[in-house]
Amino acid sequence: MTQTPELFEPASLGPLSLPNRLLMAPLTRNRAEADGTPTELMATYYAQRASAGLIIAEAATPNAVGQTYPDITAIHTARHVAGWRRVTDAVRAAGGGGMFLQLQHGGRVGHPATSGLTPVAPSPVPLPETIFTPEGHRPAVVPEELTAEGIRATVADFARAARNALDAGFEGVEVHSANGHLLHQFLAANTNRRTDGYGGGAAARIRFTAEVTEAVAAEIGPERTGLRISPGNTVNGIAEGATEEIYPALVARLGGLGLAYLHVGYADPDAPVFTSIRTGWPGTLVANPVLQEVTTEDVHRASARLLAAGADLIALGRPFLANPDLVARLRLGAPLNPVRDRYFMYVGGAAGYTDYPALDAATGGAAQPSSASSVALDGPRVA
Repeated sequence: MTQTPELFEPASLGPLSLPNRLLMAPLTRNRAEADGTPTELMATYYAQRASAGLIIAEAATPNAVGQTYPDITAIHTARHVAGWRRVTDAVRAAGGGGMFLQLQHGGRVGHPATSGLTPVAPSPVPLPETIFTPEGHRPAVVPEELTAEGIRATVADFARAARNALDAGFEGVEVHSANGHLLHQFLAANTNRRTDGYGGGAAARIRFTAEVTEAVAAEIGPERTGLRISPGNTVNGIAEGATEEIYPALVARLGGLGLAYLHVGYADPDAPVFTSIRTGWPGTLVANPVLQEVTTEDVHRASARLLAAGADLIALGRPFLANPDLVARLRLGAPLNPVRDRYFMYVGGAAGYTDYPALDAATGGAAQPSSASSVALDGPRVA
C-alpha cells in the first residue's frame, strides 16, 4: 500500500502547531439538545478523536433563525458557550491538537417547525425539496428576503458567534460558505436574484461571504479565522453559475487578509477551479477529498493527489466518523471501520457515534490488510 508520509508531519496553522496534517472535517451529527447546547455525549465523541491534527467541530448556528435541522448545535447564548466549553476541555484533556468551530447559517435550509421562525435568504426562493423537522418531513417554506438591515445584523451575529467560540475554548472558527447554506446561497445565481450591491455579477455575489469573513477576522483575528467553500457543489438545490469567476474573485478579495486557511470541500485536484484557487490563494489551503470508499488505500491515494496539487492540509469526514483512532490506523496501514447505516449519523444516542471500536479493540493491536474494510458512500455525502 502506498503511504502518504506528509500526512504525519507537523504543520503550523495560525497560532497553532499541529502534530500532523490530518484534520477532522465538520460533520453534522444531530446530538445537541433541542436548544442547540452540546451534550456530554458530544464531549466524549470529540475526545475520542483528539489525535487529529485539528478538529473542526460541526456547524453551529450564530443566531436562532439560522437553525437548519433538529438538534443542531448553536453558539449564540451563554448556555451554548458553556456546553461547548465542556467539549473543548474534554479534547484538551485527551491531548488534542486544537479545535476550530464551524459557523453555519442555514438560510433557506430551515423551517418554522424547527426554529419557530421563518427562514431568511438572499431572495425569496424556497428549497426545492422537503426538509426534516421535529414533525417529520415538511414542505419547504418561502424564505424572507434579507433586507440591508438584516444583512448587517447577520454579519454582526457571525462576529459575536466567533467571539463566543473563543470564550468556549476554541482556537478559532471556520466560516461556512458551502453546501447550499446561507453564504453559499448568496454566491449562487439561482438563489441570489438580488439587484442591489449583493447580487448580479461575481463581485456582488461574493460580497456577503467576504463581509462575514472580514467581520469575523476583525473580531477574533484573521489568524484564527478559516473559510470553507465547495465550488460547483449542487447540494440543497444550488446552481452557482459562473463558478470559474466567483471563486477567483473571492480569493482575490480575501487573499490579503491573512486568514488561517481556506478549506475547499469535495476538492477535485483535476478541476480548473481548484487550480485557480491554489494559484490565487497565498495562504494555507485545506482540501477535503471525495472518497468513493472509506479504505486506507483510498484515503492515502486521494490525499497524495491533493497534496501534489498544492494542498497543505487534508480534512477527512467519514473516515474520522467511523474511526476515532484514524491517525494511528492510517499510519499503520490498518483496516478502517466501515461507516454504519446513514440512519445512525443523524439520530441521538451512542449508536454509530461513540461506539466505533479503536484499533486494539477491533484487531487486538494487529494491523490487518486495509482491503478488509471498505464501505460505499451511498446517498448525500457528509464533509
